[in-house]
Amino acid sequence: MQNWLEVGSLEHIPLQGARVVEYADLPPLALFRTADDQVYALLDRCPHQGGPLSQGMVFADSVSCPLHNWQIDLKSGQAHAPDVGCTPVVALKLMAGQVYVDAHSWRAAASAAHKMACPQHGAARSMPLRIYSM
Repeated sequence: MQNWLEVGSLEHIPLQGARVVEYADLPPLALFRTADDQVYALLDRCPHQGGPLSQGMVFADSVSCPLHNWQIDLKSGQAHAPDVGCTPVVALKLMAGQVYVDAHSWRAAASAAHKMACPQHGAARSMPLRIYSM
């Protein structure tokens, strides 16, 4: 069952940039907007060392982690080879210029992050989880 939360307007997410959303007891969520106005939502942490992806550079359908330049695919959350790891993706939708995220998907992503896994891909690397908030 989906539980949509309105998290803001598309115009408040910079083109080729990000915005951080915080809600209740959930980890920070990064909303990314590409040059062609596609919007994606991922937990705001790199699978490598927990760097804040929202502070990275957005290009095409990827974001680079500001700590060690890992490239993360915005559609799948997967790190680009040769790096290995995954940042959980959260379901979202756009309606009349407003961005909504699925609270159930956000909770599942948070649970997957604690297990160092992506729901759609299974376990990532075994390493300590560090979540940085802004």
